[in-house]
Amino acid sequence: MPKPIIAIDGPAGAGKSTIARLLAQNLGLIYLDTGAMYRALTWATLQENLSFEDEVAIAELIKTCEIQLLPATASTITTQVKLNGVDISREIRSNEVTKNVAAIASQAAVRSFLVAQQQELGKSGGIVMEGRDIGTVVFPNAELKIFLTASVKERATRRQQDLIAQALPVPELAEIEVAIAERDLADSTRKISPLRQAENAIILDTDRLTIDMVVQRITELYRGVDHDKSFN
Repeated sequence: MPKPIIAIDGPAGAGKSTIARLLAQNLGLIYLDTGAMYRALTWATLQENLSFEDEVAIAELIKTCEIQLLPATASTITTQVKLNGVDISREIRSNEVTKNVAAIASQAAVRSFLVAQQQELGKSGGIVMEGRDIGTVVFPNAELKIFLTASVKERATRRQQDLIAQALPVPELAEIEVAIAERDLADSTRKISPLRQAENAIILDTDRLTIDMVVQRITELYRGVDHDKSFN
């Protein structure tokens, strides 16, 4: 029988990627960063100088995009991402991509394209997948669903620290807070797959929790999952 799936959803900067990656390492599961996939398509759109409002052109563009996710290594902080064989792991974390990824993620053709890929990648189970619609759309039958959240201020601080760690340009904290609040609004009000907590998801507010504490809590929840339960 397939191993259980851990679906982690939540707003930008809630710690989804870090938590999911560590969980996968600790539990011997596969980690899939769906946000990196949307970032890759955003970067491709920018490279082609396409308008983010031109959904027809973007729908054609994605047909030419082959996205490959490689596990983070000891020398990398985040998932390695290749687009058509080119490593764009650093490029997709730029402020320009961050500012525009919501516009890409809200488009029907993009979501249909990537959700199909995500479901194919996870059909054998044994994965930790994080994003904004994993427990509600991609894997609504996931055995364990987590909804991570944190205050805007806390998430902005984490985003700033991530940029520093990656030696990328670092905006003022207030600017990051505004960008995160705008992203929250865009994600939660979009017509297609809006950000929301799945009915049976366990919510974890990470404001006052360390990374290790969150990983430990989800690990405990995972250990309680019935591993003989089939995934439908």
